Amino acid sequence: MNEERMYRIEEVESVPPPPKARVEDAEPAAEKLERKRDYLEGFLAAKPAEVDPHGVGGDLHQAVVNALKDIYDPEIPVNIYDLGLIYNVEINEGHVLITMTLTTPHCPVAESMPGEVELRVGAVPGVGDAEVHLVWDPPWSPANMSDEARLELGML
Repeated sequence: MNEERMYRIEEVESVPPPPKARVEDAEPAAEKLERKRDYLEGFLAAKPAEVDPHGVGGDLHQAVVNALKDIYDPEIPVNIYDLGLIYNVEINEGHVLITMTLTTPHCPVAESMPGEVELRVGAVPGVGDAEVHLVWDPPWSPANMSDEARLELGML
């Protein structure tokens, strides 16, 4: 398609100059500074939210996760946490409930792995007792693995 564009040319003698900025038109520095001070005052007055030591991100939760990262799957050289076998960690007044799965129901460590998890987590300072619920639904899949685990296994 060949479109023709028409341009209209207009000749003028002169163009009025644009208006110049005047010092009176500018916002006074005191007003500008006052707004900034109000904003910072609210920001600086806010206190950080307290982290529940037993909740996600707390010291005890992190210690339990670290204990789980010390347990390795015997067939795959990756810890069970990064492998995605741990579905949930709940901590309630020293009682830790771990919901986990295994790679398959026919896993050779199906009988011993939950007991090892209970022993390792139960040994964490601050944990009174640990309980493991082994579930098969949802089933484990390689999509559960962390990026570190995929890198270790050459899947990235």
